Amino acid sequence: MSDSESEEESANRQLKFVLLGDGACGKTSLATRFVHDTFGKQYKQTIGLDFFLKRITLPGNINVTLHVWDIGGQTIGSKMLDKCIYGAQAVFLVYDVTNQQSFENLENWHNVVKKVNEESETQPRVALVGNKIDLEHLRTVKIDKHLQFCQESHSSSHFVSAKTGDSVFLCFQGIAANLVDVKLNRAEIEQLQNVVKADIVNYSQEPATRTVNSPRSSMCTIQLTQNMLAFLGSSKGFTYCFSKTSLALEGV
Repeated sequence: MSDSESEEESANRQLKFVLLGDGACGKTSLATRFVHDTFGKQYKQTIGLDFFLKRITLPGNINVTLHVWDIGGQTIGSKMLDKCIYGAQAVFLVYDVTNQQSFENLENWHNVVKKVNEESETQPRVALVGNKIDLEHLRTVKIDKHLQFCQESHSSSHFVSAKTGDSVFLCFQGIAANLVDVKLNRAEIEQLQNVVKADIVNYSQEPATRTVNSPRSSMCTIQLTQNMLAFLGSSKGFTYCFSKTSLALEGV
């Protein structure tokens, strides 16, 4: 093999990502958002598994092809599940932050991952992904429980929204970068962040002595960047700070 062929091969990496978790937690929506940057409002159950393919370019002109395996939530007892997980460089344990049971069931999914890889020389990177943070007001899974799971499973911590796209690209590309030993700087991290637009309505106060026929309002649009974070590579995964509500969180 020539030096040029060797350089080309090293610059074109293939990574297998497997998405695991209960049905309706948003695995397909996450994959669709990352690969096609779209979101389907109607839920369609994944039967068996779906495949997605996306090629990304990381800093240093490193091309990485991501093979995303979206495993149906009903396949946890399937004999084929082991074969789907085998050979993955990264496993995403996905749950719905508004569904406590989807979080508790991740222990079963994680046990399957550990069993499949117990004799493997290389272990997949495990990422704990809390989806649907656009429904933060309906959250039932406490953040400290999320972080405790990360610590016990040696997994990286992620909070995303497939609906808005918040932190989805950062999650996938950040893990890919970590696997190929590429460090993302702050500017690159912020570029991967989606800007969330929020409409704030301020109703004007009318004097009590006046008859108000209809409320007057003025609308202004502001831009928020959720999860403005610092991203650090480490041997166990990576750490970042989640500041959506000015609360600092540390992953493992």
